[in-house]
Formats: sequence, structure tokens, C-alpha cells
Amino acid sequence: MYMRYILLLLLAVAIIAGCNSEDKKEQPPTAKPNFVFLFADDFTFDAVRAYGNGIVHTPNLDRLAQAGVTFTNAYNMGGWHGAICVASRSMIMSGVSLWPARKVEQSWIESDGQRVDQCWGKLLEANGYDTYMTGKWHIRAAADKAFKFTKDVRPGGMPKDYWVGNDTIGKLIADTYNMGGDLGKVLPLGYNRPKSNSDTLWSAADPTNGGYWEGGTHWSEVVKNNALEFIQQASAKENPFFMYLAFNAPHDPRQAPQEFLDMYPIDQIPLPPSYLPEYPYKDSIGCTPTLRDEALAPFPRTEFAIKTHIREYYAIISHLDQQIGEIIDALEASGNIENTYIFFTGDHGLSVGRHGLVGKQSLFDHSIRVPLMMTGPKIPANTKLNADVYLQDIMPTTLQLAGVDKPSQVFFNSFLDLAQGKQKESNYPAIYGAYVNFQRMIRKDGFKLVVYPKIDKLLLFDLEEDPNEINDLSNDPEYTDRLQILFNDLIALQREMEDPLVLNSSRLMD
Repeated sequence: MYMRYILLLLLAVAIIAGCNSEDKKEQPPTAKPNFVFLFADDFTFDAVRAYGNGIVHTPNLDRLAQAGVTFTNAYNMGGWHGAICVASRSMIMSGVSLWPARKVEQSWIESDGQRVDQCWGKLLEANGYDTYMTGKWHIRAAADKAFKFTKDVRPGGMPKDYWVGNDTIGKLIADTYNMGGDLGKVLPLGYNRPKSNSDTLWSAADPTNGGYWEGGTHWSEVVKNNALEFIQQASAKENPFFMYLAFNAPHDPRQAPQEFLDMYPIDQIPLPPSYLPEYPYKDSIGCTPTLRDEALAPFPRTEFAIKTHIREYYAIISHLDQQIGEIIDALEASGNIENTYIFFTGDHGLSVGRHGLVGKQSLFDHSIRVPLMMTGPKIPANTKLNADVYLQDIMPTTLQLAGVDKPSQVFFNSFLDLAQGKQKESNYPAIYGAYVNFQRMIRKDGFKLVVYPKIDKLLLFDLEEDPNEINDLSNDPEYTDRLQILFNDLIALQREMEDPLVLNSSRLMD
């Protein structure tokens, strides 16, 4: 009896071992993760409730923040012309820094957009990914060459009936002012407004104004609808996927259905702490009234005009947030969410009345700093990280996660170790910023030095004590050494970045 029991026990063990062995054979190798990149336009860093803004309603972006990591100090480097998004998007697709990215853009132009082998989408596609793109593109590579599947690509980002080029708008504004005319009568609806609370020519909720309702469906909803279709397509395949979902919102025209505008009564919109009727250096830093973005609101700025623009900015953000929520819901319903990394950021920030500016062509934090969130496998929940990153670090982060070697020309760095808590310090000793040849900036050790070379002007801000960048310390003797050190560091950083502008140290530091 005893031997029979032993034999039965050994047989049972063998059967169980055999079953476990079969299970191990049938288990597929670890699947490569999926990536969903949610890219907004003109989205400043603090226009999310999770970043401490108690006015704006962003429940779905807050949901991402609670589910993963939020980078509180994420930056764009700037731009080589007024359309900052071109530089930002060229950098994230190529992986190279600002001035080399301009050369990459030139190579795209010369090849009619065909030479895109080393761009983000192609690198992942070459490693087994199905790649999808929809929405705003606005770089000189061909979207359908950079991605396997594309739909509703918006080359320039703004509706044709609304867009006005800087050259055109400059002439219109100059001629109108010289003749004493009404600027509102020569520019498209949506510009130089509102002049007062009785100015009702433009309604942000009126679909008949065209704009982002051009075609019958708000463009944020078009991107959302395409994303849901992509998710359904990807779920039917075995390949890992990369979705580049590029919203035009909250770029102007800042249009949203009335229910979203109703969330923001004008009398409950506070003015920003750095509000000014007019920035004293605007003409010297390339932010003149003839710059398209600056022509959106009247000069000088009024409190009512700025509150109106902020209200419409928040409304289109809340509408965008709703679309993002539906995309997250669809990912969860598809069963793919457990192996999917979601990234959200903007291509750059926006002034919306801060420092007397409306656009993004400055190096204040409101214009170069963006929200950045990441969720996914092994990413800790509800975590805020203060280490400095560039938004373009998302590109090499996905390469690392996908097991793709980072090409040698890629300047930016993966922040995966930061996100997972394996690293504490930033990959960058300082953050660099530039706008054409009008402005330069270095952000380091809690201070920011801004240079306006056209007028030999320096600005120094203690960002810990003065996060709104209001109190210029450049003439305070207590900060002379700090100023000199930062200036020298900026010169060194310019060389590293292949910056074509040579700052005159003898004049600036005299």
C-alpha cells in the first residue's frame, strides 16, 4: 500500500511538472509596449488642475497625473521663427537639439519631405511597430513617410479662413494704424479683440465662424474619433503600436462648445500676477504688435481682454480634456492599457496676458515650460518629479522602452530612470532657450538669466522666490557674481548647442 501511494504521488508530480512545462512553452516572449503620445499645442505648464491651478477643469489630465508621473519642470528650447511649434516638433521627430534641428528641417525641404529614415516614427516602425498619426503636423517631413498610417493631417495647424501670415498681418496693421483705420475691419474675425464687453463680433462657441469647426466637426473631436478608430485597428493586430495624436487645441482660434465656456464666468477669472498692459521690451525681443500672436488682443492690453482670452483658453482646454478622457476609456476597454505607456505634453507654452504678451515667442516660463505626464507599466502612481527635462526626451524614452538603440545624432535623453525612481538628478546641468536672434536664456540652480542682445539687456530671476518672473535682480550688487557665472555658463551652452548667435560679453557684462 505504501509503495502504491509513493508511485501515485510521483505520477502526480510528473503530471504537474509536465503541465507547467507546457505552460512555459506556450507563454509568448515579453511583448514590446505600446505608446500613445497625446500632443497639445500652445499648452502652458500650469493650465492643468493637477499642477495646482484651481480654476481650470481637467479631470482626465488629472486622472493621468494620478495614475503616473508628472514632470513639473519640462521645457521646450525655443524656436528659429515665430511658429515655435515647427522647431519643437522638428526636435521631437528628429531627436536633435534646436539649431541642428533647423538643419534637419532644411534636409527635409531639399528632399521634398522624403528623407525621414531616422525620425521617431520610422525608428519604431523598423522595430516592428505599427505607427499611426493624426492631427497637427507642421514640420517639413512628409507625415505619410514618417508614419505607417495617417489620417486628417493638418500641415500648418490653423484653419485657412482664420490664418494670417506674419508678413501679411504686419502690413495690414502698419497700414491701418498709419491711416487711422479700424484694425478689426481688416483682419479676420478673432483678432484684435475684445475691445470692450460690448464687442460681440466673435463668439468662441459659434460654429458658423468656421475655425476649428471647419468641416463640421471640431478638430479636437476629429483627432479623438481617429484615435478611437486607430485603437480598434491596433487591437485586431499582434504588432505593438505607436500613436501620435496631435491636437490643435488650445492654439487659437480658441473655440469650444458653449457648455465649456459656461464653466468659466468672466468675473471669476483672475488676472495673472505678471499682468501688464504692455511689455516694455516687446519691440526689441521680436514681440511687436505686427507679430500674428500678439495681434490677437488689442494694444495696450486691457483687463477685460486678457480675462476673455484666458476664459476661452481654459474652455478649449476643458473640451480637449474631454476628448482625452474618451481616448483613455477606449484604451482601457481594448485591453491594451496594461502594456501601454501614455505621454501627454504640449509643444510649448503660451503667455495669454502674462508680462503683457499673448503669444509664445518669449523665454519666460509660461512660454517655454509645459506639462508632461507619463503612465504605464512600472511607472509609480501619483508622483511629481522636479528634475529638469525637455519635452523632446519623450522620444528617446520610448526608444529605450522599445529596446531600440538611440541613434548617435539624438541629443535628448530618456527620462525612464527618473520616472521609475532609479535616478534623482536631471540629465542636464542647465536648460537652454533661444528665440531667433532676439532672446537667449539659461535656467540653472534655481535662477534664470535672460539676454536681450538687440538692446544689451540682461534679466535675472530667482525662480524659487519669484516663480512669476517679476523681480529683475540683474542690477542688484548682491547677485553680481551669480550673474557673471550664469552668463559664462550660457556662452558655454551656446557652443554646445551650435548656437549661431555670438553674444557680446564686453557690452552685456559692462
